[in-house]
Amino acid sequence: MQGTHGATGGQKSALLFCNAILPRVSRTFAISIRFLPGRLGRAVLTAYLLCRIADTIEDDPAASAGEKVRLLGEFMAGFDEVETARKFPTLAQSVSGEAAHVELVHHTDLVFELFEGVPAPSRQIVKRWVGEMVEGMQKFVALYPHGIRIQTLEEYNEYCYYVAGTVGHLLTDLWHAHAPSVDRAKYTALLEHCEAFGEALQTVNILKDIAWDAEHENSIYVPEQSLREHGSSQQTLLSPHCLEQNRAAIASLVALAWADLDAALVYLLAIPRRAVPIRLFCILPLLFAYATLREITRSTAMLTSGGTVKISREEVKALMVAGVATILSNRGIERLVARVRADTYGLGWGGSPPCPPLGKGGS
Repeated sequence: MQGTHGATGGQKSALLFCNAILPRVSRTFAISIRFLPGRLGRAVLTAYLLCRIADTIEDDPAASAGEKVRLLGEFMAGFDEVETARKFPTLAQSVSGEAAHVELVHHTDLVFELFEGVPAPSRQIVKRWVGEMVEGMQKFVALYPHGIRIQTLEEYNEYCYYVAGTVGHLLTDLWHAHAPSVDRAKYTALLEHCEAFGEALQTVNILKDIAWDAEHENSIYVPEQSLREHGSSQQTLLSPHCLEQNRAAIASLVALAWADLDAALVYLLAIPRRAVPIRLFCILPLLFAYATLREITRSTAMLTSGGTVKISREEVKALMVAGVATILSNRGIERLVARVRADTYGLGWGGSPPCPPLGKGGS
């Protein structure tokens, strides 16, 4: 949670709202951001919420493509026009979706209010990369006006760059701006894998929420080409009669997620040990993603109506403790990741506990 020290009256109210809404729109991010101090923490907090606002507009199941494109444009205008930022909640009054996400959109003015207190160089970084994200969202919304239906793996990669690779760049630019230990040489090294860091987390989220995205947001990200190659299609993505075909079709996305996670691990290990808060911020979502992808490889729940894949609260807690404990040791982190990839991670035993065999649809 970001403290209110040094904030103006209006910004204190804005900060209180942002701190309160954050765990309701992302529990993982709410945990991670606690590690980031002062101005860096506030820059990342506002950047995340601004990205989430854009994402909520893009995912609105009731809005037309034209309405989404227009509203995303008004949202970007709020970065430069104070009046547009203030009136945006009125402009976005009809946005629908999950309750907490809609509440966030309806308080976009408060997020922009807090954003104004972020140092100017950081504001420019956030504006640049959120702008590129929104440009990509507008492109895909216009391309698929009746709901996103990714056609090829190449198109999937392009989409993931816009909505997640940009986040990797945004964060890396903020590390360089705020952390003296992330000097020019370290920054250049981090740029090699920063897109993979964002895209790995995105692909894992897409895989675990295949059914949710299709049923609640009218979006299908599993490429039609991959599905057809295995005897299925986006129309039969959740059909119990095509379960095996659909499981085979997502293999390419699973392989992509493993590769991106391993590149994201290289990214984490390249962050200087002196930048402990940044390493802590990065390690937790990475560990959660490794554990979730492990479960995805064992499950078909995400391919059944109403299904998703989650790791247990017990494992989340164990990973938080282990992540903090190993944060200064690259070898320790690598060993921890290897254990998480292999089996359910827990504290208090010499290995992972025995698990009952998973049947179809198990998670």
